[in-house]
Amino acid sequence: MEIERQLQLAPLLEKKSFFLFGPRATGKTTLIRQQLAKTATVIDLLDSRYFLDLSANPNELAALIAAAPTDIVVIDEIQRIPELLNEVHRLIETRGITFLLTGSSARKLRRGKANLLAGRVWDARMFPLIYREIPDFDLDRYLRYGGMPAVYLSNYPEEELDAYVNTYLKEEIMAEGLIRRLPPFSRFLRSIALANGEMINFTKLANDCQVPPSTVTEYVGILEDTLVGFLLPAWTASKKRKAIKTGKFYFFDPGVTHMLAGTESLDRNSDLYGKSFEQFIAMELRAYLSYRRKKLPLAYWRSKNGHEVDFLLGAKTAIEVKASKRVTRNDLKGLTYLREEGVFQHFVLVSQDPVSARTNDILTLPWNKFLAGLWKDEFA
Repeated sequence: MEIERQLQLAPLLEKKSFFLFGPRATGKTTLIRQQLAKTATVIDLLDSRYFLDLSANPNELAALIAAAPTDIVVIDEIQRIPELLNEVHRLIETRGITFLLTGSSARKLRRGKANLLAGRVWDARMFPLIYREIPDFDLDRYLRYGGMPAVYLSNYPEEELDAYVNTYLKEEIMAEGLIRRLPPFSRFLRSIALANGEMINFTKLANDCQVPPSTVTEYVGILEDTLVGFLLPAWTASKKRKAIKTGKFYFFDPGVTHMLAGTESLDRNSDLYGKSFEQFIAMELRAYLSYRRKKLPLAYWRSKNGHEVDFLLGAKTAIEVKASKRVTRNDLKGLTYLREEGVFQHFVLVSQDPVSARTNDILTLPWNKFLAGLWKDEFA
């Protein structure tokens, strides 16, 4: 099945050269093949012929490009040869070539002090499949197995997830020299997967993994740099109720989270189901902000007294997420308290209740209606 993705590369490349970063297996190479096959020269650094030649002689890039009559050049997996970025810089300046530079990690580029082409190349991100990209979307399947194309569309999703976790998250990260020893990193992955969507506690994670807190900090940085996870910052500008400053950590995909945590089943009435549903909405919000080029920060709010709202889109919209099939007034508490700050324009409770309602400026929406409104730019 060929999936039509929301990210459109051609309109971006009409404006500027771009880095396109995204976790492995989110579909970057397929997207390039679908959208740029007829208009771009593609240099895949996973191809040993390109890799060996350009590793030895980065200046060979100009000759490769000269032999191809296209205005756009794609270099796939650019982090494998960071030195190429100097040549890219030169060719942008001297020949006006438009580049799309893809990769699954900016860490190797930064740590190698590579030329990151500031001002000459913009940044775009690729995410797993989202709701509006999947025909006949199955929410329960998505919450259990996630949205990586090879997993969601597979008849054997658990096998695909197992291969991803063990081949990439563990072996390949170690092979790239990002970690020194696999056993503590494996313990860390399980511990942080069990705490997915919660405020990050470095001391507890360090105790669980039997490593110093500084090592846990480094591990979290690796997950962020390889785009496998992200920290959701706390919004701390509330005046009426003092806010907690600690960020939350989310993995980029619920299927990967469950595989790392050892989840055997996802019961509809469990807390884990609710956390997975919240993670799903987080992923949708991140993809929307990125694909639509919205420059709004994404955050969450929690007061010292425990009042909480799951997601804040800039100063535009406060979003609370509940997996319940019937919303009660008690579910509105966090939004009600945050509304007193007088900052946000919209207050939305997203749930699996099929009934839409409005209570004191708080809009209650089924998740699919909320996502439809989101992509119509009603909340940002």
